[in-house]
Amino acid sequence: MRTQEAGEVFGPRMTLFADVLSVGLATSVACLPLVTAPAALSTACAVLRGAGQDRPVTAGRYVVLLRQRLRAGDVLAGAVALAGLLLFAADLALAGAGLPGAPLFAVTAAVIGACAAVVGLRACARPESLTDWRAAVRGAARDAVADVGGSGLVLLAVATAGLCAWMLLPLAFLAPGPLALALTAVDVRRSAAVSLQ
Repeated sequence: MRTQEAGEVFGPRMTLFADVLSVGLATSVACLPLVTAPAALSTACAVLRGAGQDRPVTAGRYVVLLRQRLRAGDVLAGAVALAGLLLFAADLALAGAGLPGAPLFAVTAAVIGACAAVVGLRACARPESLTDWRAAVRGAARDAVADVGGSGLVLLAVATAGLCAWMLLPLAFLAPGPLALALTAVDVRRSAAVSLQ
């Protein structure tokens, strides 16, 4: 990481923070069609991963990478994620309708939904998601089981992003940036731990 130059008001960490917010805004716009959400978040993670390799973290680089990778597999991943989210919402709505065994069903659905979200988000952070979603999901499932602490961090990151968006609606458009940064950090942390073993 470079040092603060003469006349520079903010140091390099503040620059990264600003870049994360601009990437978050670009990700929010790219997620608007909903089926592009996994590809958009995966691209944000790839751009932010480049910060550790001295590559620029800018919304422009994000747009260039996203254009290169919108393909049928990305749209299919988005459709699967959207279908899973709709199924989860329908299950919780049925549980709230007062059916027998609804409390146990709601808890079970919440646990399954949380596990699926962790695997899906960890898959977005993996470098393989840029070319092969199946390999990314398999690797993310292994990581979710082997790195329970990292999975907990992913859930905390999602909860924090959701809370920020709930508290102040304009933050919802910036939340994907810090979320992608958190997902990338968890994946880099896991990769570093595996390489040390």
